[in-house]
Amino acid sequence: MTTETAASPAPPLAPSPRRELAGLTAAAERRVLLFLAARVPARIGPDHLTVLGLAAMIGAGLAYALSGRWPVLLLAVDVALTLNWLGDSLDGTLARYRQRLRPRYGFYVDHIVDAFGALFMLLGLAASGWIAPWLAIALLVAYLLLSVNIALAASSRGTFKISYGLFGGTELRILLALVNGAVLLWPTFEMAGRAWRTFDLVGSLAVAGVVIALVRSTWQNTRALYELERL
Repeated sequence: MTTETAASPAPPLAPSPRRELAGLTAAAERRVLLFLAARVPARIGPDHLTVLGLAAMIGAGLAYALSGRWPVLLLAVDVALTLNWLGDSLDGTLARYRQRLRPRYGFYVDHIVDAFGALFMLLGLAASGWIAPWLAIALLVAYLLLSVNIALAASSRGTFKISYGLFGGTELRILLALVNGAVLLWPTFEMAGRAWRTFDLVGSLAVAGVVIALVRSTWQNTRALYELERL
């Protein structure tokens, strides 16, 4: 006696979240990425660029951790941020340009790679001596909570918010690169009769900014979903 088992059908493909990117450099960035996508060699695919982006963040974390001893490595962090932008931003553009879209795979991998990238970079910063370690950890926690919020909003509202106001990932990389250069020149500053670490000030402002964005976005998403499913 033989039995036949039918293969389970694949789950239906969920609609792709609507991307919202309105950062200060968004329009110029789109043109640059399309220009680059048209010139990427055929043997290089989106996954290669994703790996490049993650490797760059690991490199940024290592450079930060060693920069307390060799401050010039802050410039290596800037190089790593540039490579991260290339890999993290160009992978999706290349997939769309070549019509090789994998929405669920790309969405998941993009988020998990960003989370691990932030983990490596901010732990490296915490070990650098340029900033109070608890402040770097607070920034990491705030960033990861914002990432969770973004992913949940994309799932529940169909909106994938990539930027807040004029600031998206590219603008934040540029700001961080400028801060690294400033810290290399002015690691501390005088205020109220005492010396302060420049990165402590910048880190405090960054934590405050991420927390404000998180609270505001959480309120907006909760209110929108409540109105959508009002009893």
